[in-house]
Amino acid sequence: MSNDLWQAFSAAAGLVSAGDAKLFAIIFLSLQVSLLAVAIAALIGLPLGALIALRHFPGRSGVVVVLNAMMGLPPVVVGLLVYLLLSRAGPLGPLGLLFTPAAMVIAQAILILPIVAALARQIVEDSWREYRDLLSSLGARPAQAVATLLWDTRFALVTVVLAGFGRAAAEVGAVMIVGGNIDGVTRTMTTAIALETSKGDLPLALGLGFVLVATILAVNALAAALKRAAER
Repeated sequence: MSNDLWQAFSAAAGLVSAGDAKLFAIIFLSLQVSLLAVAIAALIGLPLGALIALRHFPGRSGVVVVLNAMMGLPPVVVGLLVYLLLSRAGPLGPLGLLFTPAAMVIAQAILILPIVAALARQIVEDSWREYRDLLSSLGARPAQAVATLLWDTRFALVTVVLAGFGRAAAEVGAVMIVGGNIDGVTRTMTTAIALETSKGDLPLALGLGFVLVATILAVNALAAALKRAAER
């Protein structure tokens, strides 16, 4: 490793260990946006996925196919659509949300929602096959069955939510478009890494990279632990 790269890594480690104010402000905003987006996606996606799993209606197969396909939504396309909605000429323009953290939360929530709903549908549907006769014999209403199955599969569903958080934390395209990467306002870890790398500020970019990778690893470790707990 060349001296320049070694110095960049050393400086990055120094920024993290010293609690650099700029670095941790970016980290805090990133976590705040991603956690709020995941919470919104979970509140909508988990019950939606469970309802689709339990209910049979015309076109259900098509809904499932579309939902699964939307798991691969291109982030830049989502960012563009949210930008058009929130721009001055868009239907939500008067709200003034463009280039704010709220716009980033909306974009991330739209990206995560299909992932949460599609995976929740599959998990709840598998559980429904196992408990359908029991719940039907007990006279459980659809809402009661949904609540019961969501609770029964809670460990697996928490893993789904954590996967959604990992997806949100690593997102750059959509939040760059709707947030504008404004210093101190909408700059997240991923957008800051892209900017600082282009500017040649490797210590800050590497420091943010360290934290981002550590966050993703921690989320995956927690998901694995929950999976083992569910299996036990």
